[in-house]
Amino acid sequence: MTKEHIIQEIVTALSADLTVFTTAAMAAHAAATHSECLPDNKYDTTALEASYIAQGQANRAQEIRVALECYRNLTLHDFDADTPIRLTALVTLEGSDGNVKRVFIGPQAGGMKINAADGEVVVITPGSPLGRRLLGLRSGDEVQGGEGAGAMLLVIAAVC
Repeated sequence: MTKEHIIQEIVTALSADLTVFTTAAMAAHAAATHSECLPDNKYDTTALEASYIAQGQANRAQEIRVALECYRNLTLHDFDADTPIRLTALVTLEGSDGNVKRVFIGPQAGGMKINAADGEVVVITPGSPLGRRLLGLRSGDEVQGGEGAGAMLLVIAAVC
C-alpha cells in the first residue's frame, strides 16, 4: 500500500465519521429544542442533557473537519535509509520476536487502523509516545516500543 492510498483511506474514513457526527449533532440539537423536552419542573434536565450531547457531537465533528483539512493539504515526503523520520513517514518496525508492525506518522487521527492486502497500518501522531520516540531516528535504529514490563525493543526495518 502506498502512502497516497493510506491518505485516501484516512480521508474516506474521516469523511464517513464527519457525516455520522454531523447527523448525530443535528439530531441531538433537535431533541434538545423539541417541545417535548421542555422541563416539567426544576429537576427535569432532559433538555439540558440533550444540549450537552449536541455540543459534544458538534465538537467532535469540528475536530474531524480539522483532521480532514490537514490530510487534504498534507504534502507527502520521500524517505530513504538516511532520512530522519518525521511527518508522513511510513515506518516498518520489527520486534525481537519477529513481529512486524507498520505505522504512518500523520498530523491527526492517531489510532486509526488502515487494512491493506499487505497488512495493517496504524496511524500515529508525533505527539503520541511512539511517535515522539521515532522522530529523528533512521532505518536501522532501535526504539523502545511500549511502557513498563511489556516494553519491547523494536528495530526500524524500513522507512518510506
